[in-house]
Amino acid sequence: MGGLTYALRRPGLTHRLRAHPPGLAIEAACRLGYVARGLIYVSMGVVALLAAADRAPHAQGANGGLEALADWPAGLALLWLTGLGLYGFAGWRLLQSVFDADRQGGSRKALVSRAGQAISGVVHAGLAVSAFGLLDAAEDMGERDDRAATQARVAEGLALPGGELLVMLVGAFVLAVGVANLVQGVGGRVDRHLTCRGRTARLARALGRVGHLGRGAAFAPAGLSLVIAGWTARAGEANGVGGSLDALAAQPFGELVLALIAAGLIAFGLFAICEARYRRIRAAEAIEEAVERA
Repeated sequence: MGGLTYALRRPGLTHRLRAHPPGLAIEAACRLGYVARGLIYVSMGVVALLAAADRAPHAQGANGGLEALADWPAGLALLWLTGLGLYGFAGWRLLQSVFDADRQGGSRKALVSRAGQAISGVVHAGLAVSAFGLLDAAEDMGERDDRAATQARVAEGLALPGGELLVMLVGAFVLAVGVANLVQGVGGRVDRHLTCRGRTARLARALGRVGHLGRGAAFAPAGLSLVIAGWTARAGEANGVGGSLDALAAQPFGELVLALIAAGLIAFGLFAICEARYRRIRAAEAIEEAVERA
């Protein structure tokens, strides 16, 4: 182990890890993850936009967005790409949360952020499983209603010991994600990890702000509905992202608001694709430091 540690500390290792496998392969997997994330949000936004124009029956959440990808040209190939990318994104979240790839440190704020990234990694790994599951059941795509699927999962959660608290905690996390995205959209440095400059940086910043506002507006009501469902122990109170957007569309001027949120979700997806190209990804350094500590 000592000889390995000495070798890893030699000057230029980070550059070689970036320029050659495994560093290059790890970074490529992380960047593919951002592409996959972007495809899902663009798909969610397009479906929501169609729902606002009465061209689709329901808005959809992330799983519905995956199903909608199958209707795109070369849809099954996109599902394969997205599934692989989501595994890559889950791995990147592991590096961010456990190995502090973004150099956030050990402050209370940083630890909260890293805990959120860990949960995000689990969620995206679950989406990857769903993507490959859809490939095995392509004929069932598009048949599920987001609200009904969410309520079924909440009912299963409520049936567990302490299920009300569990559902409330999940709802609180989703609500916190929504509020955090709204805050980021209003005044956060959404482009702080990007390396682009000039016009590209301004475009990415605009997409990031609009995208975070749209994502926050979609997630916050869904999280609140889960908190209420846990508090009242009634699964019927729960809405996923798609169900919450459908409920919003039923309000006065709801179609217009839904269209604006849909545009925000598309912008968030495009921002994720910008991240795939320009985000600073320190995957190799995180692995090097982990080996040094071993």
